[in-house]
Amino acid sequence: MGYNSVFAPGLFQDRTIIVTGGGSGIGRCTAHELAYLGAQVVIVGRNPEKLETVTKEITEDGGKVTSMTCDIRDETQVVSVIDRTLEQFGAIDGLVNNAGGQYRAELKTISTKGFEAVVRNNLTGGFIFMRETYTRWMEAHGGAIVNIIADIWNGWPEMGHSGASRGGMLTLSETAACEWAHSGVRVNTVAPGGIASSGFDTYSPEITQRLLEYADKVPLPRYGTESEISAAVVYLLSPAAAYVTGSCLRVDGGAPNLRQTWTREYGATNIPEFNGFHRSVQPEVLKRK
Repeated sequence: MGYNSVFAPGLFQDRTIIVTGGGSGIGRCTAHELAYLGAQVVIVGRNPEKLETVTKEITEDGGKVTSMTCDIRDETQVVSVIDRTLEQFGAIDGLVNNAGGQYRAELKTISTKGFEAVVRNNLTGGFIFMRETYTRWMEAHGGAIVNIIADIWNGWPEMGHSGASRGGMLTLSETAACEWAHSGVRVNTVAPGGIASSGFDTYSPEITQRLLEYADKVPLPRYGTESEISAAVVYLLSPAAAYVTGSCLRVDGGAPNLRQTWTREYGATNIPEFNGFHRSVQPEVLKRK
C-alpha cells in the first residue's frame, strides 16, 4: 500500500525538494507524498533518529529521500545543507519551510530570551533557508517556496510569541513573492488550523483538554489531517499554481470565520475528511476521546 495522493504520479519526477521539520507530523507526511509523486526529497531536522525513521519508511515505499541533520536557526548549518543538496542533486526546485515550534505562555510571563527563541525558530530560521536557497540556486533557475504558518488570525492568546513570528513569516513571504518574481520564484504560505498529528501527544494535560474541545468550535467540526495540509503544499509547489504567489492557503475548517451568532447546528457533518497518508497514526489523545 502506498500514499493515496490525489495528484498524478510523476508530478515531481526529477525534481529536488527540501522539507524542513521532515522527521515528524506534517513534514513527515509531506515528504512521503512528494516522494510518492517522484520527487527527490531532502528531509531536514534536528533529531537524526526521527529522520532515519522517515528515511527508512520512504525508501521502503519506493521513494527517493536523503536526510540531513540541521538546526535551521544556525546559518552555517543551513548553508551546509543547501550546498550539500546542490552538490548531490544539482538543483533545488522546491523548499517547504515547515520546521518550527512554540510553548504555551501568557505574554506577561514570556522572557525576552524565550520570545527571541521562538521567533528564531519560526521566523528567522525560515528566512535563512529562504534567502540561502534563493541566492545559491533559485535566483538563477526559479523555483517554488511554501512556508507553513498557523491559524494566527485575530491574535493567538497564550501563544503570542508564535503568533508574532508566524505573522512575520506571512508578510515575509508576501515580500519575497514580490521581490523574487522576476527570478521565476513563487512564494506562498499554508496556514493549518487544528491538525491531528503526533504533536497532539506532546502537550500538557491542560492544553490537551483544550485540543479535545477544539473540534466542536469549528464550522467543519473535526480536526484536519496531515494529508490535507500536504495536499495544499503539493498544489502550491505544482505547475497548477503557476499564477499563485504571495498567497496564503488556509486549511482550518473555517475556524477564523466563526461568529458569535454561530451555533453547533450549523456545523457541517457531511464533508468527509481526506486522509491519503498510509502511514498516518492517530494521536493517542484522540483515541481516548
